[in-house]
Amino acid sequence: MILAIETSCDDTCAAVVADDGEIRANVISSQGIHDAYGGVVPELAARAHAERCDLVVADALRTAGIGLDDVTKVAVTQGPGLVGALLVGLQTAKAIAVARGLPLVPVDHLDGHVLACTLAPLSFAPPFVALVASGGHTFLARVDGPDRIERLGGTLDDAAGEAIDKGARLLGLPYPGGPHLERLAADGDPAAFAFPTAKGVTGLDLSFAGLKTSLLYRTRDLGEAETAARRADLAASYQHAVVETIAIRVERALRETGLRRLAIGGGVAANGALRARLQGLDADVAVPDRALCTDNAAMIAAVARHLPALPADAVPGLEAYATGQRPAAAVAA
Repeated sequence: MILAIETSCDDTCAAVVADDGEIRANVISSQGIHDAYGGVVPELAARAHAERCDLVVADALRTAGIGLDDVTKVAVTQGPGLVGALLVGLQTAKAIAVARGLPLVPVDHLDGHVLACTLAPLSFAPPFVALVASGGHTFLARVDGPDRIERLGGTLDDAAGEAIDKGARLLGLPYPGGPHLERLAADGDPAAFAFPTAKGVTGLDLSFAGLKTSLLYRTRDLGEAETAARRADLAASYQHAVVETIAIRVERALRETGLRRLAIGGGVAANGALRARLQGLDADVAVPDRALCTDNAAMIAAVARHLPALPADAVPGLEAYATGQRPAAAVAA
């Protein structure tokens, strides 16, 4: 059994996954303390992880019906993410591994999103094209094996989730903006406004900065009263542009690689409009449960199934790495 811990941002997560990829427990404790600040406050996130991590691990073990004596491997997110938050998970995992004499596997968070679909019941096997779209990262990769992940393209500016949160804020919606924007968009017309989809960006890279600016200018032109009256149409049109920006590059990636298999992951992959659009492609599409799209520890175990453990003498010195500081061996983004 693999015990996995994930604390890269503001969700405290622990999971128990069997060696064959069956999820026995996947516990996610969302902090909910950052909404008033309009974004995640790193110091508050780290403190909340410190308060919850042991409890979440205990809950995962209890849910799986096992004890630490049944754990054969410990996996933990090493990065990228908020370093203070990551260190809480790392210290917890190192303490368990050292105290119990268990092998420890450090995992790259983004590789977790890429390989979440390989867990049961999907058990989606390479080769495939992977789309990861989240609040901090958006990229496409070709996956030929668990340790053969080749980056094909990524965002040149904002991540998709960041663009959604900023657009939601412009429309007066609370943080986190994704669920609120999706609910508002359900009552609007996605063709009401023509927002850009970065058609000028060639290849498999993406850009959302122009889209965000376009919404800003449109709301200024409409004025406060008209913007309020047409919020649903603006939300639907903005969401449609985000979805199309992604879908255009996904179709290119499938065409250029010759693969007809697609896996999606990351928090934005929980968006219903995006899921529906990609499921309509001429491809075999693996759409994980929403709990496997947002940050979770089961996806960390999915990677750890295929990676060697650290040498025992290297465990105490294991350090976290922040967003933008991925080691050369991590090639997905």
